[in-house]
Amino acid sequence: MDAQPKTFIYKKVPGCNIRADLYRPPGADGPVPAVVYIHGGALIAGSRQEVGLQHLDRYLAAGYAVVAFDYRLAPQAKVPDILEDVDDAFRWIHHRQADLGVDASRLAVVGHSAGGYLTLAAGTRVLPRPRALVSFYGYGDLAAEWYAKPDPFYCRQPLVTAEAAAKAAGQKLVSHPQRDRWPFYLYCRQNGLWPKEVAGLDPYAQRDELLKYCPQYNVPADYPPTLLLHGDADTDVPYRQSTDMAVALSLAGIEHELITIPDGGHGFDCDKSCPARVQALDRVIAFLARHLQQNESANP
Repeated sequence: MDAQPKTFIYKKVPGCNIRADLYRPPGADGPVPAVVYIHGGALIAGSRQEVGLQHLDRYLAAGYAVVAFDYRLAPQAKVPDILEDVDDAFRWIHHRQADLGVDASRLAVVGHSAGGYLTLAAGTRVLPRPRALVSFYGYGDLAAEWYAKPDPFYCRQPLVTAEAAAKAAGQKLVSHPQRDRWPFYLYCRQNGLWPKEVAGLDPYAQRDELLKYCPQYNVPADYPPTLLLHGDADTDVPYRQSTDMAVALSLAGIEHELITIPDGGHGFDCDKSCPARVQALDRVIAFLARHLQQNESANP
């Protein structure tokens, strides 16, 4: 399916227009339910255009529109700014639903990696609540040691200097980077600096403040049904981030499911050698179908 999006500017901040892409299912007539896609990239890199074609085709074939949006990126923006963009993107969808041809009472959110984090965070703050959340190898705890200490996996790679990291990050506020920002991320992981550089908070001295932005510790009673997918061999985001989130959802009495991908790495769904990736996407489509049906009442 060769879907071409319609692009909108959903938000303007000084020096930065923030865009969203709308994909509509072929032949759709009238408002349809929508999947809101949030890209990954450690909140440092990535863009709305990274929605995978395999995923996009499946969502469109199932009759869903797809709205993929950019957000301001760290280190120039911090986690509170980024979450503000998430809030504003959903407000824009609700406000413009007639123009977009979507039924904003039937929204699901799907995110990968850092987009998985933002998806889980959306469940704590977006109103009205989305119908469902799908987190691919996301995380619910920004304050855990996996982000706050040098990472053994990344420390085995060539060390990045502070100068190289700063050059990669640049100085300009962006929501759609035009340069390779990977060295900045690598530098953060090698030095345990992600919370300070991206959240703008010290995970030890300002832990209580940082916990406010951790979905794992802020699950409301009306949190949406959630599907978590994670490979147990993930070397970027620890598998435990999803198992711990599942425990938090269980304690809050929230409908959820954790799909474990045996020997799956980060980005398993894009790895053609991973035998579980197609079945995992099948289960995502089934999960969305259960929660986006017309006869379900919208969340309050």
